[in-house]
Amino acid sequence: MDIKEEILKLKKEKNAIILTHCYQNIEIDDVSDFVGDSLYLSRQAAKTNADIIVFAGVYFMAQSAKILSPEKKVLLPNMNSGCLMADMIDVESLRLFKSQHPNIPVVCYINSTAEVKAECDICCTSSNAVEIVRGLNTDKVLFVPDTYLGKWVENKLQNVEVITFNGFCPTHLRIRPEDIITARKNHPDALILTHPECHIEVCKMSDFVGSTKEIMEFAQKNNNKKFIIATEKGVVDRLNRDSKLNNWNKEFILINPNIVCQNMKHNTLDDIYRVLDKETNEITLEENIRIKAKNCLDRMLMQKKL
Repeated sequence: MDIKEEILKLKKEKNAIILTHCYQNIEIDDVSDFVGDSLYLSRQAAKTNADIIVFAGVYFMAQSAKILSPEKKVLLPNMNSGCLMADMIDVESLRLFKSQHPNIPVVCYINSTAEVKAECDICCTSSNAVEIVRGLNTDKVLFVPDTYLGKWVENKLQNVEVITFNGFCPTHLRIRPEDIITARKNHPDALILTHPECHIEVCKMSDFVGSTKEIMEFAQKNNNKKFIIATEKGVVDRLNRDSKLNNWNKEFILINPNIVCQNMKHNTLDDIYRVLDKETNEITLEENIRIKAKNCLDRMLMQKKL
């Protein structure tokens, strides 16, 4: 058997599932049970009856699965798979931020550690950030850690002041307004689809702004035949694959060849086989932290029935 067959065999033997984020190496999809963005995968983690969850993503995603399913064994294929944005905020800096803006609800982007989630009121993803902030029915919120997603939410709602922590995604911040100008010049017939972690000026210059899942759904349903994708390369890989498989006859172009998250690419099929076989790289959490972080995630998940 090749390694994919070995992984599928182990999954069956151990009642395991593999959750895979859209930024992962595309070959991992072949052994995955669910592939999607953070919100979709969070919901699958909460619903699964599997004994083992292998999370092909980054550390905070595996933590979220453990928060929601403490009785399950959650494994991260490669422990080097971190998130630079999540690392920009810790409990101490969060508490300082909150003290500077007292008595204001704190919305926590899912790109954060369990310890940070435990100090916040409600979680969000890029798919539901606008909906979550609107649902708080307040004129001010604190938003951590991504200043660009927070300001995009503020721009969408207009009647809510979003006070943001100074965090960001280095991968998305590599996309600059001049990239949009160049794309328009070189591909005048293309629509530009952009992730809200990008700079606000990039978002304003784009034809559509949404999460990874929303970008992929828009690209599939829209009648246009060419798209410039302003987010991580994994989205482009999957869209081009799906276009060929389903005869969409559409072309998807990465806005800049450097839009690759190296942390997301750490996980490999060899890593997945190893952790499934040996049941290593298990995610553990202190129970008091887990419970507080679960409250933060639960409030998000209850906004929309599982």
